Amino acid sequence: MILNSFKIFLLLLVLTSTSLSVAAPTQRQDTTRRLYDRVMDEFKHRDYAAAMAGFQLFIELHSQSALAANAQYWVGECQYRMGRYREALKSFYDVVSNYPLSPKVAASTLKLGQTYTKLRDPEKARLMFDRVVEQYPDSSEAEVARKSLEATASADEANTE
Repeated sequence: MILNSFKIFLLLLVLTSTSLSVAAPTQRQDTTRRLYDRVMDEFKHRDYAAAMAGFQLFIELHSQSALAANAQYWVGECQYRMGRYREALKSFYDVVSNYPLSPKVAASTLKLGQTYTKLRDPEKARLMFDRVVEQYPDSSEAEVARKSLEATASADEANTE
């Protein structure tokens, strides 16, 4: 894990050591995309600690990038998968608050509901799932939210019987 973090750091150092200020915009975008994809590979290999560190560094270096919202979402996803639910809440809220036009807002809102479920806060979870269904009714996230709401309703019925 430390070795992977070190590899990411070296890759970032190499990628950022080139003079990005004189690079053409498409070259900057290519470099930004390569870095993002490299960090995403760490996530896909389930090295969540390395991926989280990489995405956090990505946000620091490329906060104005079109991929910054995605990186913030994946920070939250790494935290969620590592069982760091309170930190994940903050990361998913950061996407919703700081990138309101991002395509990741629906997914972040859904993850807020799932995170509240993990934290055993069904009322807040239900609020988030309802928000996804209301604001993004035709999305795949809304379908997952509907199923979560149905499961919650079934559990509530079972508890009252």
